Amino acid sequence: MLYLLAEWLGFEGALNLVRYQTFRFGATLMTALVLGLIIGPRFINMLRVRQGKGQPIRADGPQSHLAKVGTPTMGGLMILVSLILSLLLWMDLNSPLVWACLAVTIGFGLIGFMDDYDKVTKNSHAGLSGKIRLLAEFVVAGVASYLIVSQISTNLYVPFFSNVEIPLGPFYYLFAGFVIVGAGNAVNLTDGLDGLAIMPVIIAAGTFAIIAYLVGRTDFSEYLGIPYVEGAGELAIFCAAIMGAGLAFLWFNAPPAAVFMGDTGSLALGGALGAIAVASHHEVVLAIVGGLFVLEAVSVIIQVFWFKRTGKRVFRMAPIHHHFEQLGWSESKVVIRFWIISIILALVGLATLKLR
Repeated sequence: MLYLLAEWLGFEGALNLVRYQTFRFGATLMTALVLGLIIGPRFINMLRVRQGKGQPIRADGPQSHLAKVGTPTMGGLMILVSLILSLLLWMDLNSPLVWACLAVTIGFGLIGFMDDYDKVTKNSHAGLSGKIRLLAEFVVAGVASYLIVSQISTNLYVPFFSNVEIPLGPFYYLFAGFVIVGAGNAVNLTDGLDGLAIMPVIIAAGTFAIIAYLVGRTDFSEYLGIPYVEGAGELAIFCAAIMGAGLAFLWFNAPPAAVFMGDTGSLALGGALGAIAVASHHEVVLAIVGGLFVLEAVSVIIQVFWFKRTGKRVFRMAPIHHHFEQLGWSESKVVIRFWIISIILALVGLATLKLR
């Protein structure tokens, strides 16, 4: 909104700053952060009053989690509100890539909200039917993929190699949808401990802010041998909104959490990261940067597959963060060590930009 206003006024005087994506990156981050900190207490009180017992806690999980009974969920709502408002304020409203990513964020957030609402009202872990939820996610991801592909090619670019691309043609739509849905559910599975999911999301968003900015510049993309995507620089503004809203949420989600983000937040943020990776043509790099999310998802897949085949468990409990809790690690130790892993993976992901 402010960008279009500044453009209409000819970027005169101080409004010339709005022309620069780097300035709007910082402005968006700070706006989302401040908004989140302001609305956070009100949202938490509202959720606590409306939900009563809060998010259901698994009785078969780590016993230390029973102390969290009564903690409200759906904290993702405060993330989405501060993210969307700050984004609409500072983004270039003419950017189709940002609108596509925003559609995924809102769509997945709505699906997650319905799932959270079902759990809270029924005081159950079941939520929506898995098949219905996946179907809804693929519909949203399919629409977003169509919008994104109208702006980019259907080639899959391979990291660590310059100008190596695999033409997928129409199959790219399926691939893009899988990346978006997979990212959403991987982050959702990671969200099991106070602060565990939100910090790796912030780290991944910061990493992709750098990638998106470079991809959107012809000079940098040519120098680094990475695909150039016109308008991708605006995705850095989107990443800034995720970072600011995420930091504000972490203020209230730090142990002991005053609120959980729930599926409302985890699905939305994961889907957003997937959409940004597709729009910036760095889908494979997302698997590296978000390696922690991949590990969490794979641990669940392995556990379910092996238990159905043999009746035995590979991990003491899945997702894998619960396995380490069952081994005797404290919750804070698991969270901080997983944050460290996320930082290392982000650095490896950034290294792919140069190692080509």
